Amino acid sequence: MKIAFYEINNEEKKYIKKALGNSYEMVFTSQVLNEENISLAADADVISIFIYSKITESVLQKMTKVKLISTRSTGFNHINLQAAQAKGVAVCNVPYYGENTVAEHTFALILALSRNLHRAYVRSLQGNFSISGLRGFDLKGKTLGIIGAGSIGMHVIKMAKGFGMDVIVYDARHNHIMKEVLEFEYVSLDALLSASDIISLHAPYNESTHYLINMNNIGKVKPGALFINTARSGLIEPSALYHAIDTGIFAGAGLDVFEGEELLNEENQMLSKNVSVENMEAILKRNILLRRENVILTPHIAFDSKEAVERILDTTANNIKGFFDSKDYYKVI
Repeated sequence: MKIAFYEINNEEKKYIKKALGNSYEMVFTSQVLNEENISLAADADVISIFIYSKITESVLQKMTKVKLISTRSTGFNHINLQAAQAKGVAVCNVPYYGENTVAEHTFALILALSRNLHRAYVRSLQGNFSISGLRGFDLKGKTLGIIGAGSIGMHVIKMAKGFGMDVIVYDARHNHIMKEVLEFEYVSLDALLSASDIISLHAPYNESTHYLINMNNIGKVKPGALFINTARSGLIEPSALYHAIDTGIFAGAGLDVFEGEELLNEENQMLSKNVSVENMEAILKRNILLRRENVILTPHIAFDSKEAVERILDTTANNIKGFFDSKDYYKVI
Protein backbone atom coordinates (compact mmCIF):
# COMPACT_ATOMS: atom_id res chain seq x y z
CA MET A 1 0.00 0.00 0.00
CA LYS A 2 1.62 3.25 -1.15
CA ILE A 3 0.68 6.74 0.10
CA ALA A 4 2.00 9.91 -1.54
CA PHE A 5 1.95 13.02 0.65
CA TYR A 6 2.19 16.46 -0.95
CA GLU A 7 2.58 19.87 0.73
CA ILE A 8 3.99 18.37 3.92
CA ASN A 9 7.02 19.52 5.92
CA ASN A 10 9.58 17.46 7.83
CA GLU A 11 7.92 17.89 11.22
CA GLU A 12 4.56 16.79 9.85
CA LYS A 13 6.27 13.91 8.03
CA LYS A 14 7.64 12.53 11.31
CA TYR A 15 4.24 12.85 12.99
CA ILE A 16 2.26 11.13 10.23
CA LYS A 17 4.79 8.27 9.96
CA LYS A 18 4.37 7.62 13.67
CA ALA A 19 0.57 7.83 13.39
CA LEU A 20 0.36 5.39 10.47
CA GLY A 21 3.03 2.95 11.61
CA ASN A 22 4.96 0.59 9.38
CA SER A 23 2.06 -0.92 7.44
CA TYR A 24 2.33 1.48 4.51
CA GLU A 25 4.93 2.61 2.00
CA MET A 26 5.02 6.40 2.23
CA VAL A 27 6.62 9.07 0.06
CA PHE A 28 6.71 12.76 0.94
CA THR A 29 7.29 16.09 -0.74
CA SER A 30 6.79 19.67 0.35
CA GLN A 31 5.83 20.59 -3.20
CA VAL A 32 2.35 21.25 -4.52
CA LEU A 33 1.05 18.45 -6.74
CA ASN A 34 1.47 19.42 -10.39
CA GLU A 35 2.16 17.95 -13.80
CA GLU A 36 5.92 17.98 -13.14
CA ASN A 37 5.93 15.89 -9.95
CA ILE A 38 2.89 13.70 -10.51
CA SER A 39 5.18 10.73 -11.08
CA LEU A 40 5.55 10.53 -7.31
CA ALA A 41 1.87 9.63 -7.11
CA ALA A 42 1.46 7.74 -10.37
CA ASP A 43 1.40 4.31 -8.68
CA ALA A 44 0.11 5.42 -5.26
CA ASP A 45 -3.02 3.95 -3.69
CA VAL A 46 -3.61 7.10 -1.62
CA ILE A 47 -2.90 10.76 -2.35
CA SER A 48 -2.82 13.15 0.59
CA ILE A 49 -2.78 16.86 -0.25
CA PHE A 50 -3.41 20.29 1.19
CA ILE A 51 -5.36 23.16 -0.38
CA TYR A 52 -2.94 24.28 -3.09
CA SER A 53 -2.77 20.97 -4.95
CA LYS A 54 -5.44 20.84 -7.65
CA ILE A 55 -6.88 17.40 -8.40
CA THR A 56 -8.29 17.84 -11.90
CA GLU A 57 -9.65 15.23 -14.27
CA SER A 58 -6.35 15.33 -16.17
CA VAL A 59 -4.35 14.73 -12.99
CA LEU A 60 -6.61 11.86 -11.96
CA GLN A 61 -6.14 10.12 -15.30
CA LYS A 62 -2.40 9.95 -14.64
CA MET A 63 -2.90 8.17 -11.31
CA THR A 64 -3.37 4.56 -12.33
CA LYS A 65 -3.85 2.96 -8.90
CA VAL A 66 -5.32 5.68 -6.69
CA LYS A 67 -8.27 4.60 -4.54
CA LEU A 68 -8.44 7.45 -2.03
CA ILE A 69 -7.72 11.16 -2.01
CA SER A 70 -7.34 12.44 1.55
CA THR A 71 -7.19 16.21 1.76
CA ARG A 72 -5.78 17.64 4.97
CA SER A 73 -8.34 20.43 4.97
CA THR A 74 -12.01 21.02 5.63
CA GLY A 75 -12.64 22.53 2.20
CA PHE A 76 -12.41 20.34 -0.88
CA ASN A 77 -13.14 22.72 -3.76
CA HIS A 78 -9.60 22.03 -5.05
CA ILE A 79 -10.69 18.49 -5.96
CA ASN A 80 -12.86 17.60 -8.95
CA LEU A 81 -15.35 15.39 -7.12
CA GLN A 82 -17.22 14.40 -10.25
CA ALA A 83 -14.05 13.20 -11.94
CA ALA A 84 -13.07 11.29 -8.79
CA GLN A 85 -16.48 9.65 -8.58
CA ALA A 86 -16.37 8.68 -12.27
CA LYS A 87 -12.99 7.02 -11.67
CA GLY A 88 -14.24 5.28 -8.52
CA VAL A 89 -11.90 7.24 -6.25
CA ALA A 90 -13.09 8.08 -2.73
CA VAL A 91 -12.42 11.53 -1.26
CA CYS A 92 -12.27 12.40 2.42
CA ASN A 93 -11.46 15.56 4.32
CA VAL A 94 -10.91 16.82 7.87
CA PRO A 95 -14.33 18.12 8.94
CA TYR A 96 -13.21 19.53 12.28
CA TYR A 97 -9.78 20.40 13.58
CA GLY A 98 -9.36 24.06 14.47
CA GLU A 99 -12.59 25.86 15.23
CA ASN A 100 -11.05 27.62 18.21
CA THR A 101 -7.72 28.00 16.39
CA VAL A 102 -9.16 29.97 13.46
CA ALA A 103 -11.44 31.92 15.79
CA GLU A 104 -8.45 32.98 17.89
CA HIS A 105 -6.61 34.17 14.77
CA THR A 106 -9.72 36.06 13.73
CA PHE A 107 -9.67 37.99 16.98
CA ALA A 108 -5.93 38.52 16.71
CA LEU A 109 -6.61 40.38 13.46
CA ILE A 110 -9.56 42.27 14.93
CA LEU A 111 -7.55 43.41 17.95
CA ALA A 112 -4.53 44.36 15.86
CA LEU A 113 -6.68 46.58 13.65
CA SER A 114 -8.91 48.03 16.37
CA ARG A 115 -5.89 49.05 18.51
CA ASN A 116 -3.42 49.77 15.66
CA LEU A 117 -0.92 47.27 17.02
CA HIS A 118 0.71 46.70 13.64
CA ARG A 119 1.28 50.40 13.07
CA ALA A 120 2.66 50.88 16.58
CA TYR A 121 5.05 47.96 16.13
CA VAL A 122 6.45 49.29 12.86
CA ARG A 123 6.91 52.75 14.40
CA SER A 124 8.74 51.36 17.42
CA LEU A 125 11.15 49.48 15.14
CA GLN A 126 11.96 52.84 13.56
CA GLY A 127 12.55 54.44 16.96
CA ASN A 128 9.37 56.50 16.66
CA PHE A 129 7.25 56.37 19.82
CA SER A 130 4.72 59.02 18.87
CA ILE A 131 1.13 58.02 19.62
CA SER A 132 -0.30 60.34 16.98
CA GLY A 133 -2.79 58.50 14.79
CA LEU A 134 -2.68 55.34 16.89
CA ARG A 135 -5.85 55.84 18.91
CA GLY A 136 -8.01 52.74 18.66
CA PHE A 137 -11.54 51.87 19.69
CA ASP A 138 -13.24 49.55 22.18
CA LEU A 139 -14.84 46.33 20.98
CA LYS A 140 -17.41 46.50 23.78
CA GLY A 141 -20.76 47.64 22.41
CA LYS A 142 -19.70 47.28 18.77
CA THR A 143 -21.63 45.10 16.34
CA LEU A 144 -19.84 42.10 14.85
CA GLY A 145 -21.37 40.67 11.68
CA ILE A 146 -20.61 36.98 11.12
CA ILE A 147 -21.11 35.60 7.63
CA GLY A 148 -21.27 31.84 8.04
CA ALA A 149 -22.02 30.60 11.55
CA GLY A 150 -20.76 27.04 11.39
CA SER A 151 -18.35 25.60 13.93
CA ILE A 152 -15.73 28.34 13.47
CA GLY A 153 -18.30 31.12 13.30
CA MET A 154 -19.89 29.93 16.55
CA HIS A 155 -16.51 30.04 18.30
CA VAL A 156 -16.01 33.60 17.07
CA ILE A 157 -19.44 34.52 18.47
CA LYS A 158 -18.53 33.08 21.87
CA MET A 159 -15.35 35.15 21.95
CA ALA A 160 -17.20 38.27 20.81
CA LYS A 161 -19.61 37.89 23.70
CA GLY A 162 -16.65 37.82 26.06
CA PHE A 163 -15.70 41.26 24.73
CA GLY A 164 -19.23 42.55 25.28
CA MET A 165 -20.03 42.81 21.57
CA ASP A 166 -23.41 42.61 19.87
CA VAL A 167 -23.51 39.92 17.19
CA ILE A 168 -25.61 39.53 14.05
CA VAL A 169 -25.33 36.58 11.69
CA TYR A 170 -26.04 35.81 8.06
CA ASP A 171 -26.26 32.09 7.29
CA ALA A 172 -28.41 29.90 5.04
CA ARG A 173 -29.05 27.64 8.02
CA HIS A 174 -30.38 28.85 11.33
CA ASN A 175 -29.47 27.24 14.65
CA HIS A 176 -32.22 28.50 16.92
CA ILE A 177 -30.82 26.81 20.03
CA MET A 178 -27.42 28.50 19.69
CA LYS A 179 -29.17 31.76 18.83
CA GLU A 180 -30.88 31.72 22.22
CA VAL A 181 -27.84 30.48 24.14
CA LEU A 182 -25.36 32.98 22.66
CA GLU A 183 -27.88 35.79 22.21
CA PHE A 184 -27.31 36.79 18.59
CA GLU A 185 -29.70 37.59 15.76
CA TYR A 186 -30.00 36.19 12.25
CA VAL A 187 -30.38 38.90 9.61
CA SER A 188 -30.25 39.27 5.83
CA LEU A 189 -26.91 39.85 4.13
CA ASP A 190 -27.82 43.44 3.28
CA ALA A 191 -28.85 44.12 6.87
CA LEU A 192 -25.57 42.67 8.15
CA LEU A 193 -23.47 44.75 5.77
CA SER A 194 -25.22 47.97 6.73
CA ALA A 195 -25.21 47.44 10.52
CA SER A 196 -21.83 45.80 11.28
CA ASP A 197 -18.86 47.67 12.71
CA ILE A 198 -16.76 44.60 11.93
CA ILE A 199 -17.54 42.00 9.24
CA SER A 200 -15.93 38.57 9.56
CA LEU A 201 -16.20 35.80 6.95
CA HIS A 202 -16.50 32.16 8.00
CA ALA A 203 -18.61 30.65 5.21
CA PRO A 204 -17.48 27.72 3.05
CA TYR A 205 -16.55 28.51 -0.54
CA ASN A 206 -18.83 27.02 -3.19
CA GLU A 207 -21.00 28.10 -6.12
CA SER A 208 -23.61 29.72 -3.88
CA THR A 209 -21.04 31.72 -1.86
CA HIS A 210 -18.81 32.75 -4.78
CA TYR A 211 -18.36 36.56 -4.56
CA LEU A 212 -20.98 36.77 -1.84
CA ILE A 213 -19.72 40.30 -1.28
CA ASN A 214 -19.32 42.04 -4.61
CA MET A 215 -19.45 45.34 -6.46
CA ASN A 216 -23.26 45.25 -6.38
CA ASN A 217 -23.53 45.18 -2.58
CA ILE A 218 -20.23 46.63 -1.32
CA GLY A 219 -21.81 50.08 -1.22
CA LYS A 220 -24.24 48.81 1.44
CA VAL A 221 -21.42 48.30 3.95
CA LYS A 222 -21.46 50.63 6.95
CA PRO A 223 -18.75 53.21 6.19
CA GLY A 224 -15.63 52.67 8.26
CA ALA A 225 -16.27 49.00 9.05
CA LEU A 226 -13.39 46.59 9.58
CA PHE A 227 -13.26 43.56 7.29
CA ILE A 228 -11.82 40.19 8.34
CA ASN A 229 -11.41 37.15 6.11
CA THR A 230 -9.97 33.91 7.51
CA ALA A 231 -12.16 31.72 5.28
CA ARG A 232 -11.64 31.82 1.48
CA SER A 233 -10.65 34.67 -0.83
CA GLY A 234 -13.41 33.78 -3.31
CA LEU A 235 -16.11 34.93 -0.87
CA ILE A 236 -15.43 38.55 -1.84
CA GLU A 237 -14.95 39.90 -5.35
CA PRO A 238 -11.37 41.26 -5.56
CA SER A 239 -12.48 44.50 -7.21
CA ALA A 240 -14.99 45.05 -4.40
CA LEU A 241 -12.30 44.49 -1.77
CA TYR A 242 -9.84 46.92 -3.37
CA HIS A 243 -12.61 49.49 -3.95
CA ALA A 244 -13.75 49.31 -0.32
CA ILE A 245 -10.19 49.76 0.98
CA ASP A 246 -9.36 52.57 -1.46
CA THR A 247 -12.53 54.57 -0.77
CA GLY A 248 -12.65 54.08 3.01
CA ILE A 249 -15.72 51.87 3.02
CA PHE A 250 -13.44 49.51 4.94
CA ALA A 251 -11.42 51.42 7.53
CA GLY A 252 -9.15 48.39 7.71
CA ALA A 253 -8.87 44.78 6.62
CA GLY A 254 -7.34 41.68 8.17
CA LEU A 255 -6.79 39.05 5.49
CA ASP A 256 -5.47 35.56 6.09
CA VAL A 257 -6.66 34.62 2.60
CA PHE A 258 -6.31 36.82 -0.45
CA GLU A 259 -6.28 36.74 -4.22
CA GLY A 260 -3.09 35.16 -5.51
CA GLU A 261 -1.98 33.56 -2.23
CA GLU A 262 -1.35 30.30 -4.06
CA LEU A 263 1.19 32.13 -6.25
CA LEU A 264 3.70 32.78 -3.47
CA ASN A 265 5.96 29.95 -4.60
CA GLU A 266 5.54 30.99 -8.21
CA GLU A 267 6.51 34.55 -7.35
CA ASN A 268 9.73 33.30 -5.79
CA GLN A 269 10.56 31.58 -9.06
CA MET A 270 9.59 34.44 -11.39
CA LEU A 271 13.13 34.83 -12.73
CA SER A 272 13.28 31.21 -13.86
CA LYS A 273 9.81 30.68 -15.34
CA ASN A 274 7.08 32.51 -17.18
CA VAL A 275 4.20 33.90 -15.14
CA SER A 276 0.84 34.57 -16.77
CA VAL A 277 -0.53 38.09 -17.01
CA GLU A 278 -3.40 37.15 -14.68
CA ASN A 279 -1.03 35.76 -12.06
CA MET A 280 1.28 38.75 -12.32
CA GLU A 281 -1.70 41.07 -11.78
CA ALA A 282 -2.77 39.14 -8.67
CA ILE A 283 0.78 39.35 -7.27
CA LEU A 284 0.97 43.08 -7.91
CA LYS A 285 -2.40 43.69 -6.26
CA ARG A 286 -1.27 41.77 -3.21
CA ASN A 287 1.88 43.85 -3.03
CA ILE A 288 -0.26 47.00 -3.15
CA LEU A 289 -2.23 45.69 -0.16
CA LEU A 290 1.02 45.06 1.70
CA ARG A 291 1.85 48.74 1.47
CA ARG A 292 -1.43 49.85 3.03
CA GLU A 293 -1.15 50.77 6.72
CA ASN A 294 -4.74 49.75 7.36
CA VAL A 295 -4.34 46.23 5.92
CA ILE A 296 -2.85 43.22 7.69
CA LEU A 297 -1.97 40.18 5.58
CA THR A 298 -1.07 36.82 7.10
CA PRO A 299 -0.06 33.90 4.86
CA HIS A 300 -3.01 31.54 5.41
CA ILE A 301 -1.93 30.60 8.94
CA ALA A 302 -5.21 30.95 10.84
CA PHE A 303 -5.37 27.14 11.08
CA ASP A 304 -1.69 26.71 11.88
CA SER A 305 -1.29 26.00 15.57
CA LYS A 306 0.62 23.01 16.93
CA GLU A 307 -2.56 21.48 18.33
CA ALA A 308 -4.64 22.04 15.20
CA VAL A 309 -2.00 20.56 12.87
CA GLU A 310 -1.77 17.48 15.08
CA ARG A 311 -5.55 17.11 14.92
CA ILE A 312 -5.39 17.39 11.13
CA LEU A 313 -2.70 14.70 10.88
CA ASP A 314 -4.45 12.40 13.37
CA THR A 315 -7.71 12.66 11.41
CA THR A 316 -5.89 12.09 8.12
CA ALA A 317 -4.21 8.96 9.50
CA ASN A 318 -7.54 7.67 10.83
CA ASN A 319 -9.23 8.44 7.49
CA ILE A 320 -6.66 6.37 5.63
CA LYS A 321 -6.61 3.47 8.10
CA GLY A 322 -10.39 3.48 8.42
CA PHE A 323 -10.88 3.43 4.66
CA PHE A 324 -8.72 0.35 4.13
CA ASP A 325 -9.99 -1.36 7.27
CA SER A 326 -13.54 -0.84 5.98
CA LYS A 327 -14.47 1.06 9.12
CA ASP A 328 -17.25 3.59 8.71
CA TYR A 329 -15.50 5.92 11.15
CA TYR A 330 -14.96 9.01 9.03
CA LYS A 331 -17.44 10.01 6.39
CA VAL A 332 -16.19 9.88 2.84
CA ILE A 333 -17.32 12.90 0.80
